[in-house]
Amino acid sequence: MYIIQPSKLKTGLPKQTLSICPVCKKVIPATIYEENGKVMYKKTCPEHGEFKDIYFGDVETYLRYEKFAFDGVGLSNPQIDSANCPYDCGLCTLHYSHTSLANIDLTNRCNLRCPICFANANAAGYVYEPSFDEIVHMMEVLRNEKPVPTPAVQFAGGEPTIYPKFLEVIRKARELGFSQIQVATNGVRIAHEPDFAQKMLDAGLHTVYLQFDGFKETTYIKTRGRPGFLKEKLQAIDYLRHTKPKPLATVLVPVIVKGVNDDEVSQIIDFGLKNLDVIRSVNFQPVSFAGRIPQDELIVGRYTQGDLIKDLVNQTNYFEKKDFFPIPIAALFSELASQLFRHPYVAFTSHPHCGTATYVFMDYDNNKIIPITRFIDVEGLVEELKPKILEAKFDGKSKVFSIPYLYRLFNKYYDSSNAPSHFKIKEILDVFKEGTKDALGKLHWDSMFIGAMHFQDEYNYDLERLKRCVIHYATPDGRVIPFCAYNSGPVYRTEVEKKYSMTLEEYRKRYGNVVGTEGA
Repeated sequence: MYIIQPSKLKTGLPKQTLSICPVCKKVIPATIYEENGKVMYKKTCPEHGEFKDIYFGDVETYLRYEKFAFDGVGLSNPQIDSANCPYDCGLCTLHYSHTSLANIDLTNRCNLRCPICFANANAAGYVYEPSFDEIVHMMEVLRNEKPVPTPAVQFAGGEPTIYPKFLEVIRKARELGFSQIQVATNGVRIAHEPDFAQKMLDAGLHTVYLQFDGFKETTYIKTRGRPGFLKEKLQAIDYLRHTKPKPLATVLVPVIVKGVNDDEVSQIIDFGLKNLDVIRSVNFQPVSFAGRIPQDELIVGRYTQGDLIKDLVNQTNYFEKKDFFPIPIAALFSELASQLFRHPYVAFTSHPHCGTATYVFMDYDNNKIIPITRFIDVEGLVEELKPKILEAKFDGKSKVFSIPYLYRLFNKYYDSSNAPSHFKIKEILDVFKEGTKDALGKLHWDSMFIGAMHFQDEYNYDLERLKRCVIHYATPDGRVIPFCAYNSGPVYRTEVEKKYSMTLEEYRKRYGNVVGTEGA
């Protein structure tokens, strides 16, 4: 049994794919090609004309990422038998990936009114807030996926922490066996209720995905419409740091808007590295565009993963482009664990241009920040492992994947002279030897994961990306829908929310004029 397989994606430029018209949402051909060092995207609707966009801000990185592409094998129990992508999401038989991370929107009510947000009750005119039983059903659907039950769930919104039974939902997620339970939050409630962080940890929460857009006052005014918001963010982080018996792991999530906060990306990482006791990761999200946007504004305003990598290289003295890898490179090591333990593990088989990632380590003895590629030849390791893993089988006969073999292999590509003073290659190998969260935790000590996910909008919509999506939404009707299908394209979000919603007026009559229902 395999969890991954060789990628079926076309490589090189130019190439053809399928997209949608931003106006009528019909499926139309699209061309991906190079222009002036950037990867461009062009499509023409017979009715609404030509649309042009920047697909990836650096052609060199785009082509290099193709080498690390892997496809998943999909679900063995898909919900829908469909050949009509993207109109029959479900998950369907065309989808290559299982759910690595599931989003469940607890409410579309929010205690903020962010100018860049697409999901809040006041803007929509209705309240979407599934019942506790509906949320439990969604989680059960996710845990019943085969061959890999969804391991991670993230509660989102709106602002999920204002959901009336928020802590009960976390407890239920723990009971159902999710190994990673997360909340995506603006941090307002955490900042204003000193004991709330501890309550979340006690309920079973593992990670807080904290909206964190930078340090300038103007950034928070433009992105969140809230002066003085940075002070609240820092207060929330302080409360998260002081939970017992250990800090509640926090991921900084900056939405990057070109010309607003793209000059702060290195400062955000430096802040994370100075607060490694509580901050475990920075996960950048280049802003997606919603609604109709003039062509010239789209091109000027588009900020891609390639742009982020360039900014990180230019704004720091320790990054190079080669330090970054596409998300599916992790799928190779997931498959390695699956083969070693004869058990299927979650594999991030996203499209190679959906996300980017790296690790950096703090060397306190030498006061240095060291990317993982300085002391591990990641590309060499992958090149040797890839054919062996794709040829292996769950038959118990292969002796290739043994702990002694892995020790020899990893040491071959490990340079101890450039490693952080505290780091030992054994920490990586112990993850495969022990197969436990404790072993993985040791690896993360004094290190930080830096990632970016560039979610699609109607202008850069690519069906090949959609079919490989690993971040999905669970819905009250029992479907599991890829992130970019749910929030753009045919916009399943609107369909689902309206079906399971009530008007602001109805909600106020039933529950009073509570947070997020104040109206315009």
